[in-house]
Amino acid sequence: MAARVDNEFNSLLPEGDVHPYRTGAWRPQTKEWTATAMAVEGKIPDDFAGTYLRNTENPLVPGVGRYHPFDGDGMIHSITFGNGEATYRNRFVRTKGLAAELEHGGPLWAGLAESPKKALRSDGWGARTRMKDASSTDVVVHRGIALSSFYQCGDLYRLDPRTLDDMGTESWNGAFPAEGVSAHTKVDEATGELLFFNYSTSAPYMHYGVVSAQGDLVHYVDVPLPGPRLPHDMCFTENFAILNDCPLFWDEDLLKRDVYANRFHRDMPMRLGVIPRRGSSSDVKWFDCDATYVLHWINAYEDGDEVVVDGYFQYDPSPTLPPDATIDERLFRYLDLYAMQSRPYRWRLNMRTGAVKEGPLSDTITEFGVINGAVAGRRHDITYCVIPTEGWFMFEGLIRHDASTGRETRFHLPEGEHCSEAVFAPRIGATGEDDGYVITFTIDVLNDRSDCAIFDARDIAAGPVARVRLPERICSGTHACWTNAA
Repeated sequence: MAARVDNEFNSLLPEGDVHPYRTGAWRPQTKEWTATAMAVEGKIPDDFAGTYLRNTENPLVPGVGRYHPFDGDGMIHSITFGNGEATYRNRFVRTKGLAAELEHGGPLWAGLAESPKKALRSDGWGARTRMKDASSTDVVVHRGIALSSFYQCGDLYRLDPRTLDDMGTESWNGAFPAEGVSAHTKVDEATGELLFFNYSTSAPYMHYGVVSAQGDLVHYVDVPLPGPRLPHDMCFTENFAILNDCPLFWDEDLLKRDVYANRFHRDMPMRLGVIPRRGSSSDVKWFDCDATYVLHWINAYEDGDEVVVDGYFQYDPSPTLPPDATIDERLFRYLDLYAMQSRPYRWRLNMRTGAVKEGPLSDTITEFGVINGAVAGRRHDITYCVIPTEGWFMFEGLIRHDASTGRETRFHLPEGEHCSEAVFAPRIGATGEDDGYVITFTIDVLNDRSDCAIFDARDIAAGPVARVRLPERICSGTHACWTNAA
């Protein structure tokens, strides 16, 4: 392996840290690497080319009070493939918040588990003001630029996808919305457009926008909601964008006292809002569905009069805890996808009659589903998703699900090893939706190592065709994307 440390940061976390989401598979890194000629088990295929990017919550600074893993500072991991070779880099997202806290020598903003009143500075970003925009949730590539984002809305930070060089914040030629942008922006590979939403604690509570393939904000409208909500994701079809109003959100009475506590309203429907991609606020058509919370959508497409939406239905969005549960157990219960019984599910929304047909696609608990980006917004059959670890926000394997047949195949990692959200990388000259590779980063706590594992997308049960050894064990985290070399 030819590896060098390009930068090293001083961690301000306590020595002998025992926080469950700053140790083990969530142990943060302080070094930024560039590595080539890495050790490989198997052989890297030479018939695909592009870059796998993953965002991770990687804290250098503790919270003002209680620390939640989603408070961690954004760090992007990038591995670029071509001609059977690979180059790896990792870089902190150079956010304004991280720079300010490192200069201060400690935390300045309140995290997810704290009241914003505890912030030492009031110039934060996001739906919860006085909260640091860590840009640590998601990453996509639009117009050849990687954009990292934060789930509570904020700036989009621009990086070169291959080198991860800092390119500052996105401005969309001065039209970037004051309300910020939520994680889970969506890029339509067919049109080159980027679709996005944001949300806040003040009316109209949500906005929806479209950025052209040339990088201009060409559409931005209000999406009025009954009150402040916690949408996390969106999806789209060729002609529509699909937004949501889920019945798990901040308790409005407590919110008036600046207390941010989630509550699941079992007697309220989940509403799906379908808006033409360039539609106005009055064009949104709302559909009432069975009560649940959907953290992530898989894809959507049009089928005659119907808009078909696939996502993960949580059968228990607010798991019951024993009366003597600790503060941490109460805080982290919304991270346990296994306890929330998250399963793939399909909604069929009839745009002509307003009728809804809905039901499960599988009885298997899974989440973080990804598809071939070339069919996003169009009919898909194959989804690659992770197997959640019971009791933790970690993943212990991969599942290939075929919606047309219901067939599932899976790969379980060895004990003590976890994976990341996977991506689909098409084979050069691919002839089918699943003609390519599935790629994930792994975190092996027992052996203190990380690999980039490459699977044949049609046979993930056979295990990786190649494992590329990274220079250091990486931190667990959230979302990823693939961008072709072109």
